[in-house]
Order: sequence, then structure tokens, then C-alpha cells
Amino acid sequence: MYTKLNAIVFTVLAGFGGAASANLVQNGGFEQTTFTGSKQLVGTDQAVNWTSNGYNFLFTPGTATTTGSESARGGFVKLWGPAVGSNNGFRDSPSGGNWIAADGAFEVSPIQQTINNLVIGQTYQLSFDWAAAQQSTYTGPTTEGWIVSLGNQSFATAMLDNPTMGFQDWRQQIFSFTATSTSEVLSFLATGTPMGNPPFSLLDNVQLNAVPEPDSLALMFAGLGVLAVSSRRRRNTPKLAA
Repeated sequence: MYTKLNAIVFTVLAGFGGAASANLVQNGGFEQTTFTGSKQLVGTDQAVNWTSNGYNFLFTPGTATTTGSESARGGFVKLWGPAVGSNNGFRDSPSGGNWIAADGAFEVSPIQQTINNLVIGQTYQLSFDWAAAQQSTYTGPTTEGWIVSLGNQSFATAMLDNPTMGFQDWRQQIFSFTATSTSEVLSFLATGTPMGNPPFSLLDNVQLNAVPEPDSLALMFAGLGVLAVSSRRRRNTPKLAA
């Protein structure tokens, strides 16, 4: 009996854990690319599964304040940091690997991908890491943020106030969306001010996970309760002498 109850509860927990951990975003860490090094993203699938046509750049670790990211206009875009004369605490994404920097005031265009296998009416939790920086060689205070959309639903992060040659450290943002279609476009649009003091919004570690329904949570906790009672009864059952 105890073994059967264990199996039932663990099956419930496995189903709950699987639903909670399945990330529907492809290449949410921007590690898969069709090129090497740091480069402006133009078109589809340069960062695999993503489309970008704005002044949006992929940076590999250690390049943002040193060699920079290659621009489609020619030259390289760098961000202020210790390597270019600003002791602003700049650091690469804490997730490790590649990340995105998007100008929120010049040639602004979203970074996006189509999310499939959504369940209509299901709530999904979107989480991502983001930060704020300024393009090097330019000075003056800036503001940075993101507008995030899934289908026809949109949310905006706070706008960060950045001092000249500044950096606002990485933080996690979480939004909740309800699916209205089985396939919807996930979009990140950088926003910032002013034009001419290039404000850059940084992005990494994008995840979209289904939120368990209340009845699933109730089933999970009920299963845990059954297991606890069964375990207690088993411990309290006297053993027969041989």
C-alpha cells in the first residue's frame, strides 16, 4: 500500500514539476547564433529563433567594453565600463554567455519570436534579466526600459535613470500573460531617452512557463498529505515478533 501511494504522489509531483519547468522560449539565453563573436542582429535567425531589425546588438562575454559589437553601419558599438574609462560597475549578464543590448531611442525595433504550443486561457509567467547602459564616447544622463508583449497583451518595466557614462545592474523582471491563441508573438522593444546619448537596454535569460492551475496545486498538496499520513501510520504500526 505504501509503495502504491508513493508512486501516485510522485507521479503527481512529476506532472506538476514538468508543467512548471517547461520553458517555451527557444534560445532564451541567445547562445545559438549563425555567426561568431559580437554583432548587430539584422533579420531572422542570426540569433536562432529570434527576429530583429533595429539597432539591437548581441554581445559575447567580455566584449561590451573592449572590442565591442560589430555594427551593420560599420565600426563597433561599445558600452561604458571600466575598460573605456567609466568605473560604473558594469558587468556581463550573471547568467553567463551571450546577451542583448538594444538602443531605445534610435532605429527602435523589437526583438521577437513566435511562441507555439500555448493553451488558450492558460496563464504563463514570463521572466527575464535586464539592465541599463550607455554607448561609450557619448555623455549625458539617460533612461532605459523595456516594453514586453505577448500577442495583444503588453507590459512595461520601470524606466531606469542612468547617470552619464552609467550602468544600472542586472535585475529580474516577471510578468504574467494569458494566452488567447495557440501561437503568439513574444516581443521585446527597448525604450529610452534621449536620442543622441544612446540609451541601451540589456536583456538575457528569457523564460516563459505555464502557471499551474489551482486544481493542479490542490491535487499536489492532497497527494503530499496522503503520503504524510501513510508514512505516519507505517511508523506507528507495531512490528510482530518473529
